[in-house]
Amino acid sequence: MRKGVKVTALLLGAVLLLGLAACGKKNVQNPQTTAAGSENTAETTAVLKQQIKVAALKGPTAIGMVQLMENAKEQTAKNDYEFQIAATADEFSADLIKGNVALAALPCNAAATLYNKSNGKIRILGINTLGVLSILDTGDSVQTVADLKGKTIYTTGKGTTPEYTLRYLLSSAGLNPDSDVTIEFKSEAAEVAAVMANAGTEEVIAMLPQPYAATVLMQQPDTRIALDVTEEWEKLNGSDSTVVTGVLVVNTEFYKNNRQAVDDFLKEYKSSVQYVNSNVDGAAQLVEDFDIFKAAVAKKAIPKCNITLITGQEMQDKVEKYLKVLCDANPNAVGGQMPDDGFYVK
Repeated sequence: MRKGVKVTALLLGAVLLLGLAACGKKNVQNPQTTAAGSENTAETTAVLKQQIKVAALKGPTAIGMVQLMENAKEQTAKNDYEFQIAATADEFSADLIKGNVALAALPCNAAATLYNKSNGKIRILGINTLGVLSILDTGDSVQTVADLKGKTIYTTGKGTTPEYTLRYLLSSAGLNPDSDVTIEFKSEAAEVAAVMANAGTEEVIAMLPQPYAATVLMQQPDTRIALDVTEEWEKLNGSDSTVVTGVLVVNTEFYKNNRQAVDDFLKEYKSSVQYVNSNVDGAAQLVEDFDIFKAAVAKKAIPKCNITLITGQEMQDKVEKYLKVLCDANPNAVGGQMPDDGFYVK
């Protein structure tokens, strides 16, 4: 009898252990399966983020997007952005037309020229930078545009906004840009800044954008801003027409096929612009982190960079008025003719 009880107890114990083991298996996941599931989830998330290449110039057009660049680096941006920061638009213009670069920030008149010459393969999304040019003087001889007669002016941007803006101002003051002054072009603004930094006792006059102007003023305390180019422009054309320095453009084919991605970019870019303008110290540090300019220079320059985002009809009105002035002075400044309505994304 005792033996039967023992056997029964053993059998019951075995059944109980098997039941517990079975229950345990229901609640325990295979580590390999869990890991594979996580990998699949990560892959799915990565697929949802579209790869988009964005180009900008090393200056205000890049400064406006530094927060977005940081978000992309931290993988918190809506898409997988790859940024190319270039010294000149020539470095990415061909890729923009081909579609290898989807979005870009470049000079306004360069965008019009590319649109005309490519038969509409790019379109303009918005204005991202207004006037940023200043005429600097290491002496005190220049008080008006007319005072530039007989002077050598160092500048950059041959064939783009700086050249045509300067030519317009000189012509409006009764000066012949080809005979009354000498315009000495350098390939990069940094070269112009170097000329001024090494001026010594000789008077040197240059037209520079921010933040290069801020760099010179920091290095050369005796240098002054002789003329604000935007102010001079508005004296001639009224405040409803202003200098449009930089614009955001998109490859037309990319825009047609990826409108949501473009809308997402514009929202993130707008947020970045707001951050840069309201958090100068933090933005300046990001500018240095991305090797655009030193934080100390960016801190002084950002308030003068006129970084913005203007879209829609207001964008078109400002761009058209600016380009019309350039086109009337020299049609080559905008690619031979004013761009048609298809140039604008509204």
